[in-house]
Amino acid sequence: MAPKTNQTLGEFIIENQDSFQYSSGELSKLINAIRLAAKVVNHEVSKAGLIDILGGVGETNIQGEDQQKLDLFANDKFIQTLRNREIVCGIASEEEDSFISINSYDKNNQNKYIVLIDPLDGSSNIDVNVSVGTIFSIYRRVTPVGTPVTIEDFLQPGNKQVAAGYVVYGTSTMLVYTTGDGVNGFTLNPALGTFYLSHPNMQFPEEGKIYSVNEGNYVHFHQGVKDYIKYCQMEEGDRPYTSRYIGSLVSDFHRNMIKGGIYMYPKSSVTESGKLRLLYECNPMAFLAEQANGLAIGGKSRIMDIEPTELHQRVPFFCGSRKMVEKLQEFLNKYH
Repeated sequence: MAPKTNQTLGEFIIENQDSFQYSSGELSKLINAIRLAAKVVNHEVSKAGLIDILGGVGETNIQGEDQQKLDLFANDKFIQTLRNREIVCGIASEEEDSFISINSYDKNNQNKYIVLIDPLDGSSNIDVNVSVGTIFSIYRRVTPVGTPVTIEDFLQPGNKQVAAGYVVYGTSTMLVYTTGDGVNGFTLNPALGTFYLSHPNMQFPEEGKIYSVNEGNYVHFHQGVKDYIKYCQMEEGDRPYTSRYIGSLVSDFHRNMIKGGIYMYPKSSVTESGKLRLLYECNPMAFLAEQANGLAIGGKSRIMDIEPTELHQRVPFFCGSRKMVEKLQEFLNKYH
């Protein structure tokens, strides 16, 4: 469907919910709940620079409770909003040791969706006023409706996702998501509190000129990754490529999707399993990448084909413009 001028996120969700294979409206309500929580978190993130002036972590509220850090605030807001809307039957978060089972009072475990979330990706950058984000992944439960969720509902491969997306809190705030029918981006008008469709049908350029990796860890990388980085730096053809690394997955991914590039967080001699979490960082970003004509791999295999074994499982992660990821794969294959 062709995008309309000044179409809001709410209008877009309603108009496109029939293209989703489960068109009961529940998923639309779930995306709306994420939209609402994102606006609340955006408001707090935008005030982060005032913490030293107005007070923040270390102070206590009227109940004597410690003020929370922004990542914990974001975690609470997303969980609270999803719980209050009575749409999901379970939530897993980077900030929680285990998953949360939710039984809506009037539905007796009748909800069908679970959400995995990284409430504030890149939160260590807040102190220096660098963009951060929220990442979310949505599945249909696999255990019987009417029963409490189990770990089995969360340990699904990424190819079972029904929706995924992120919110980037930067110079402007954007919500980007997919339900398996392309990727669309919506920019928040802070004056009205409304997200407008600003980036319809987002696509990775097939080729890019940006590589994003923490080169400070170069000495610890495996040889295939080292060789690819040297390839990026060679003066040949359209190379050397430009190195751009923010340290916030959402921000690096968002830039590369718009401009063309590859993001890499390899395993190393220090982190043999990798560092990024499969379920609420890599899988949702891989879903978005593939829906935007990109690729996402964990080394030898497609990220979304990995069978999860634990809630906070870590994996190596490479994603971005198709031809760049394919070239990286050639270097990795030499050492497998």
